[in-house]
Amino acid sequence: MRHLIDTTDISVAEVDQIINTALDIIDNRAKYAEACKGKKLATLFYEPSTRTRLSFTSAMMELGGSVLGFSDAASSSVSKGETVADTVRVLGCFADIIAMRHSKEGAPLVASHYSRVPVINAGDGSHAHPTQTLTDLLTIRREKGRLDNLTIGFCGDLKFGRTVHSLIKALSRYEGINVVLIAPEELRLPSYIRREVCDKNNVPTREVATMEEVMPELDILYMTRVQKERFLDEEEFERLKDSFILNPERMKAAKPDMIVLHPLPRVNEITRDVDNDPRAAYFRQVENGKFVRMALIYTLLKWAEEQPVEGQTPRLRGEEVHNDWRCSGRQCISNAEDVDKLFHPTAEGEYRCAYCEARVK
Repeated sequence: MRHLIDTTDISVAEVDQIINTALDIIDNRAKYAEACKGKKLATLFYEPSTRTRLSFTSAMMELGGSVLGFSDAASSSVSKGETVADTVRVLGCFADIIAMRHSKEGAPLVASHYSRVPVINAGDGSHAHPTQTLTDLLTIRREKGRLDNLTIGFCGDLKFGRTVHSLIKALSRYEGINVVLIAPEELRLPSYIRREVCDKNNVPTREVATMEEVMPELDILYMTRVQKERFLDEEEFERLKDSFILNPERMKAAKPDMIVLHPLPRVNEITRDVDNDPRAAYFRQVENGKFVRMALIYTLLKWAEEQPVEGQTPRLRGEEVHNDWRCSGRQCISNAEDVDKLFHPTAEGEYRCAYCEARVK
């Protein structure tokens, strides 16, 4: 059974396959109108979402399938204390594929250990957001015509921004990628991502303090909002929220063919008067999200038919179990539910949690 929990769960060839399927869907909508007829998608959204949830719903409906699930965990048995593992085992009796968003990091990975149907991570805490990454890759491919030999600047909240973490992982597997990190010190990219993703894959990476010093060299500017819900200290949020704002004046220094991406929602990090600039691709990016999720659902269901689950629900996939250890991640699912605590060794000789990538405590 194949799931999509992290961008690197699928190979570069499989990413290209999904993107090419999305491009075929764009060109041949009628061909896929009943591709998933009789299939059901369960959307398990434990935290608020507009674009992602509706994008999955729209994608399945355009494939001829149907949708069930919840958009508020308080209205489900979760409010009675039901675990992620039990929820997915129940939903697997009703649905053919599951899309899950959860505030606890690693919750979709737990779901994949127990599910008899494919599980798609629709965002887990500040950890990963692989379907947004596929959306970003499709947008870059359509806007720039390639996924290699690009200089991309990530601006804003790089510490908690799961879309940034996922996209850096994905792009690090392509040739000629240069990464520029534009963030205040408090919101810099986690050092382990720089070390274990960028450095490991020989991706040139540098940190700068302002957009102005790098704007002329960027092919892509990836903006993010400073996420209030990720802060424990509201005063710190208020101090940092306006740190980096893109406006027409700053756009003047950019290349004529640079594109601006944003996973949305935005607050004030991109002013409204940038919207009419042809380089502003973030609303085109939203529509691409529907097409790439159509391609992903279609592909995962095909793979499931080719490799059906037999016997007991699969659980572990070779990670090391250390139930006497504790993850240091405050938002890790292993610190919230009774699950096997899984840790994998790194090249530096330390251990990281398989659910959230935090160090062992």
